[in-house]
Amino acid sequence: MNKRESYFSTKFKIMLLILMLLFSAGCIEKEKVSIGGKKVLFIIAHENFRDEELFESMDVIENAGGEVFIGSTSLATAHGMKGGEAKPDILIDDIDVKQYDAIIFIGGYGAEIYFSNDTAIKIAKDAYEQNKVIGAICIAPCILAYAGILEQKNATVYPTTKYINILKNQGANFIDKPLVKDGKIITASNPTVAKDFAKAIVSELSNA
Repeated sequence: MNKRESYFSTKFKIMLLILMLLFSAGCIEKEKVSIGGKKVLFIIAHENFRDEELFESMDVIENAGGEVFIGSTSLATAHGMKGGEAKPDILIDDIDVKQYDAIIFIGGYGAEIYFSNDTAIKIAKDAYEQNKVIGAICIAPCILAYAGILEQKNATVYPTTKYINILKNQGANFIDKPLVKDGKIITASNPTVAKDFAKAIVSELSNA
């Protein structure tokens, strides 16, 4: 191969590489799911919410174009089990479910305060009746169970006998998997699947 042929061969390879990179970038962009400004409300315990479940889920939803809000029993700074802090935007008493596209209950052992909280139970019921996307992670699926919206639904929860029995006693079909989707209800069992949990919520919102 002479110098001229070598030059054009090298130039062709560079152009081909550029085209491949552009094509790959285009494919990645097409695969990225956008939820275009849909509003997602996270409900957390004011004390001892699970940090990863909130922060990692919020990151995924924001990166997909969603607007995130936090509801709790106080507007003062809330504290996570691992030292994280979050500033609630709204009191749960003031939540109007109609204003949001998805309602997400975050776990951590502090979430037990919502098991018998009439306002939290009503929020879950209203979200179900209004056909919203509903998520709950860790022990928070128990809130959905007590709201009566998991009856004959597949769901998971933090895998201890106590929480599994709550789901079963309220008529849920407990599925021993990290992530379970039944219609617009998405449940997850622990903080290690927080990102996958949020991605499932994004996917459902993108189809809503």
